[in-house]
Amino acid sequence: MYQNITLLGSTGSIGRQTLDVVRKLGIKVCALTANNSIKLLEEQAREFKPRAVCIADENKYLELKNNLADTDIKVLGGNDGILECAKLSESDVVVNAIVGIAGLRPTLEAISAKKDIALANKETLVTGGELVKKAIRENGVKLLPVDSEHSAIFQCLQGTPNGSLKKIILTASGGPFFGKTRDELENVTVKDALNHPNWSMGAKITIDSATMMNKGLEVIEACHLFSVGLEQIEVVVHRESIIHSMIELNDNAVIAQLGTADMRIPIQYAITYPERFESPAESLDFTTLRSLTFAKPDRKVFECLALCEEAFRQGGVMPTIANGANEAAVALFLEGKIGFLDIPKLIKKAMINIPNKQNINIDDVFNADKMARELVLKG
Repeated sequence: MYQNITLLGSTGSIGRQTLDVVRKLGIKVCALTANNSIKLLEEQAREFKPRAVCIADENKYLELKNNLADTDIKVLGGNDGILECAKLSESDVVVNAIVGIAGLRPTLEAISAKKDIALANKETLVTGGELVKKAIRENGVKLLPVDSEHSAIFQCLQGTPNGSLKKIILTASGGPFFGKTRDELENVTVKDALNHPNWSMGAKITIDSATMMNKGLEVIEACHLFSVGLEQIEVVVHRESIIHSMIELNDNAVIAQLGTADMRIPIQYAITYPERFESPAESLDFTTLRSLTFAKPDRKVFECLALCEEAFRQGGVMPTIANGANEAAVALFLEGKIGFLDIPKLIKKAMINIPNKQNINIDDVFNADKMARELVLKG
């Protein structure tokens, strides 16, 4: 179990649940960062007494600094402050719960400082997978998955012989619109899309679940995490969100990881790996389960899944283009400026119109991201 952690993105859904786990286990928090939720960050800082805190929104830096002036906590601001927190010497592991591509640079910074990474930021691997894996190898650190599906796969793989993995079965809840036709999705509202049937998540990831973009990003992430190709990943819609994912082995045995829909289970496993401790999450009561159902995803209605798979096939910066276009489009949808079905249309437009580039570096990634966002904003 790690004794000292840095938590990037402490005020979001994953960040708050991480602190639930930290509180129960009595782990020392070395640094906390947030985007702009200054009040909650101050409350967390006073409770956990980290060495440093950072607010990404530089306009709120002075306010936070003044609010914490009666403490000995170092207050930082902006992206440079987040990078400083990511490489803090006292920390054993960096839990990255930042939303979006903004999590890539802090991950690389933490790896270069030889910190293990507990990764809840799937965009890190979607946009910079090869760069991150190279850095991991060079620095000899661990990359531990926090996403429930990838944690499930990771857990199922424990103790299996090398070379025995035949297939990863990645489960998806299907979101609030499973079974809907394109016509039925034409006029859905933001409120409709945010009504996830099982999980309590932030707005962006909840919309991604509704479009199935989230599952597409997870497919790419799984390819990088577990060194498999698309042909070794099957996506299955499992509405109950009880089985968090499965693996099929060469002898056709299938191993599944089950549990309640509570992110604190995979968060805790990443922090305590390979040990296990009592969890703040509720245990699963099998006597209350009426059925476990499975279905194929509809890639024609939920195009984002197929678009992510195609982006991974093309490689280079194409996954970054798809991700950047999605982030920009989801922001527009949440603001009521575009319709739900415009999200995949804009992603497809970006993938068609922005040239791909192979053998990439970090600048290539962020240039592609910028072009994708600009194209989406132009409409």
